Amino acid sequence: MGLARAAEPIELGFAPERLERLNRHFDAYVDDGRLAGYLLSVARRGEVAHLHGYGLADRENRRPVDAHTVFRLHSMTKVITSVALLTLYENGKLQLTDPIERFLPAFAQPRVYVDERTTRPAEGPIRVWHLLSHTAGLGNANFDATPVDALYRAAGLGSTSEGAGLAEVVDLYASMPLLFDPGTSWYYSVGSVVAGRLIEVVSGQDLDVFLAEQVFGPLGMPDTGFVIPEDQLDRAAAMYGPDAEGKAVPLPSPSMAVRPPVLSGSGGLVSTATDFHKFMEMLRRRGEAEGLRLLAPRTMDVLAANHLPGGQDLAAFSTWNPAEVAGIGFGFGVQVTLDPVRRKLAGSAGEYGFAGASSTVFWIDRVADLTVQFLTQLRPIYTHPINNELRQLVYQALID
Repeated sequence: MGLARAAEPIELGFAPERLERLNRHFDAYVDDGRLAGYLLSVARRGEVAHLHGYGLADRENRRPVDAHTVFRLHSMTKVITSVALLTLYENGKLQLTDPIERFLPAFAQPRVYVDERTTRPAEGPIRVWHLLSHTAGLGNANFDATPVDALYRAAGLGSTSEGAGLAEVVDLYASMPLLFDPGTSWYYSVGSVVAGRLIEVVSGQDLDVFLAEQVFGPLGMPDTGFVIPEDQLDRAAAMYGPDAEGKAVPLPSPSMAVRPPVLSGSGGLVSTATDFHKFMEMLRRRGEAEGLRLLAPRTMDVLAANHLPGGQDLAAFSTWNPAEVAGIGFGFGVQVTLDPVRRKLAGSAGEYGFAGASSTVFWIDRVADLTVQFLTQLRPIYTHPINNELRQLVYQALID
């Protein structure tokens, strides 16, 4: 059964005429060519109040977008990896404070970058929780913000490495110097990729098998994984990017039916709005869904807490645009709103979620008992201010 509106908006505290502002605003993105199509769902108290799909999932093949369209989640994958690792924590297989070298020996004796000729011993080990919160000191080959990023690129460490699997790629990460001593700062890194390999070593299963058995199967998410069957490709959303005038044009992208060489716990999963809604509901219910308990409530509270050094927000660590991340902390694979006033966006303290590279975004607001997802496929993520516009339009429609 697909995703469907379950209650009248007014019964869930939404003004119907204000919800229509969402449709008008984002439909205009499609009508003027900035997006090919999108799918939006807004739910409260576990019931869908607003579900709207508009435009085309694949404009060139004239396929409409709907709740069964398969989208690339990109970095929305990270929270799923975090949940999966926490199931191992709850089974006593590891501690969040364990040095990862206990399971991944290549990370023993990490060193910190000083200059192009010099490194020094790190003041402490990388611990499990550092991977999930981007406080490990790891870099990111997809950025060009630090000398360590450049070292990653020189080693061929992009989002995937041709001919290498997850184990080999993670060993290469271990050979690179760190940006800083683990736990002392924050940098958006490949930590969730390493966490995926950690899951494999601790569980004795490939990451895709573990996720299918421990997360997707129990939650009833049959269309979520690293691949889809070849005969399901007519459900796959095409990827787009902006041309010189800001109009969406097709971008080449690997087939969803081809298993990637690196099973990336950072950004490799694909899913549907129907499946991801089930995952969001589990988050909203603090680890429980349809009578199944995946994680304990207090474990979920740790996932959604701010783990940044000194309890600070991202503005204290971001080198890109600190003003854009004021009032935002970071949990395990999710951003956490610490202060809506500092963030300058309506919302609730404690709201958490994340966005993906192709302009996907979701969040959970336990104060308002709210879940929201917006799925499209447009890279890069900040081509348009969809994330902030979505928040302001959702919260202006919530009237109780």
